[in-house]
Amino acid sequence: GASVGIGAAVARALVQHGMKVVGCARSVDKIEKLAAECQSAGYPGTLIPYKCDLSNEEEILSMFSAIKTLHQGVDVCINNAGLARPEPLLSGKTEGWRTMIDVNVMAVSICTREAYQSMKERNIDDGHIININSMNGHSVVPQSVVHFYSATKYAVTALTEGLRQELREAKTHIRATCISPGLVETGFAFKLHDNDPERAAATYESIRCLKAEDMANAVIYVLSAPPHVQIGDIQMRPTEQIS
Repeated sequence: GASVGIGAAVARALVQHGMKVVGCARSVDKIEKLAAECQSAGYPGTLIPYKCDLSNEEEILSMFSAIKTLHQGVDVCINNAGLARPEPLLSGKTEGWRTMIDVNVMAVSICTREAYQSMKERNIDDGHIININSMNGHSVVPQSVVHFYSATKYAVTALTEGLRQELREAKTHIRATCISPGLVETGFAFKLHDNDPERAAATYESIRCLKAEDMANAVIYVLSAPPHVQIGDIQMRPTEQIS
């Protein structure tokens, strides 16, 4: 999910810190533009755009295969793609629920598995898997349009802790972290309320929100922790946020 919002900010920050970043999304043209910006800014790393629909397992597997061929493999995996559809539990459309499960839960799990296998093949013992979660993965807010979304983010909370335990059992030093933001000013609300742009805009106007760059800074902090320190979860809200 590197084309916009948090994903784009994270990709930029990692390239600034000298990493070779494969950024994937369906709209690869936005990542290509970001890659050109990073290059002209003279950042020490590189951003390699890759077109991939994360709701399609075959596309994910072929992406990991291409990464193995072209760049040996994955040392750090950041599962950022996520979306909410306004489908309440009592009246929501199954299709919307399924889309959220496919991207928010299944894609995270498939990418995590493939990234771990890539690390294991090359004896990478200090890799890192970071899941971009949400405060909705820790509490259920009284807004029916995000209840199913919240369930998918609770799944991410459980998956990250389960991953940590399995990595310990496998006797690796690969770390697992999730980062759980409250309101971040991105295009997220405009996708959630795609029939009501005024409501979407109002989401970000009520308080001073987190910025995508705040999330990128959190990712850099997590990756910068010394090898014996595993940050399990960062919960961050705008100072003015109530819930």
